Amino acid sequence: MYRWIVFLHILSAMLSIGPFFVFFPFFQRVARMEKNELAVFIGLFRFCVQLSKHAGHVLVTTGVLLLWLGGWDILTSWILLTLIVMVGSLYFFARAFSPILRALAGAEPADRPAIVQRLRRALCGYLFLVLLMLCLMVVKPSFW
Repeated sequence: MYRWIVFLHILSAMLSIGPFFVFFPFFQRVARMEKNELAVFIGLFRFCVQLSKHAGHVLVTTGVLLLWLGGWDILTSWILLTLIVMVGSLYFFARAFSPILRALAGAEPADRPAIVQRLRRALCGYLFLVLLMLCLMVVKPSFW
């Protein structure tokens, strides 16, 4: 059973991180997109946000199960640091994308490059946080 939970944990981590990497090649084109193309881009990005949220729910649930079944102490350095980064990433995730996507949807073509740059920075910030969590979970560094 433990192995299946590990598998679900890893799969949900992939689903919460992976889909966002596909957007980087499109950022340069977003400023020149027609309204209908832009609507598709924004819809796809929102879908990835929703997918990431739901995968995050599975990720947290399986993580708690793995802690419980594996006998891990929550005060272990890599677990505690992962939880701290996770709280920061949840706050960041909740605040980062929706306002930028709303601004992008209503922006004139001349204003889009600045908004796309904000979206790129937000995405890089989110990916940094989740990859930091991934690193902590895989490497399991012992700081204390």
